[in-house]
Amino acid sequence: MQVRYIAFFFLFLSCNAFNQEDKQYSSPKGYNLAEPTRYRVRQSMQEISGIVLAPDEHHIMAINDEEGKIYSIDLDTEKPYPTSKFDKSGDYEDLATTGNDWFVLKSNGHLYQVHGMFTDTADATHYKLSIPGKREFESLYFDARNNSLVAICKACEEDKREGFTSAYRFQLNTMEYDTAPAFRINVAEIARLTGGDVGHFKPSGAAVHPIENRLYIVSAVNRMLVITDLDGKVQEAYNLRHRRFAQPEGISFTANGDMYISNEAVDEAQANILKFKYNSSR
Repeated sequence: MQVRYIAFFFLFLSCNAFNQEDKQYSSPKGYNLAEPTRYRVRQSMQEISGIVLAPDEHHIMAINDEEGKIYSIDLDTEKPYPTSKFDKSGDYEDLATTGNDWFVLKSNGHLYQVHGMFTDTADATHYKLSIPGKREFESLYFDARNNSLVAICKACEEDKREGFTSAYRFQLNTMEYDTAPAFRINVAEIARLTGGDVGHFKPSGAAVHPIENRLYIVSAVNRMLVITDLDGKVQEAYNLRHRRFAQPEGISFTANGDMYISNEAVDEAQANILKFKYNSSR
């Protein structure tokens, strides 16, 4: 009996290893996902979640998912990161900027518009998501085309039944969410492109590419990078290697298309930020 269990255990390991090796790994046009520049972040940001490149493209604004603070990360210094406390501790997952205003997304879909960032009087205006049902979010981005913010579901109850991942639009002219989804991502199309069973697609970060004008979405649970048009139609999907993308939680771009992806600490891996140079001729 013991021999049978041992044999089954090694069979399970070998099958699992085969499945990992059987995955196809490639890169979107313009990038080489196998050759990042890696930046380690300080202990205070081991729970790094959302990131946004500051306008100077030198500092990275970031949150961890436990504190009501925005951090300013300078990748070229060992000094402590400046922080801006905007609210009490909570489960904060992403942040976005319109260019003038900054917003933070909580996992329940509530938004915090931050005022006086990095001043002694920093605080936030709180906007609730009033759509009924169980909903969890980790992704927020600014849609300049519609002057709105878009939050993408990580787990919304209707999506579990129907094979889609929904996104909800927050209108900046009314400061309210639309009650109907802005778009729904077809999970079957992601599975077709990656050649595997996706299950539920659970985004953890999203950003609009400044040159391609397409939406790039990372998922820590699925360990994928998915590219859609601005209406959520899936165009490309890529598996991400675990040893490089331990837990991808945030994504942002520079104006010239360079892509930054943040990884939260997991297991023995330390949190980091990866930079991928953009070369449109590649």
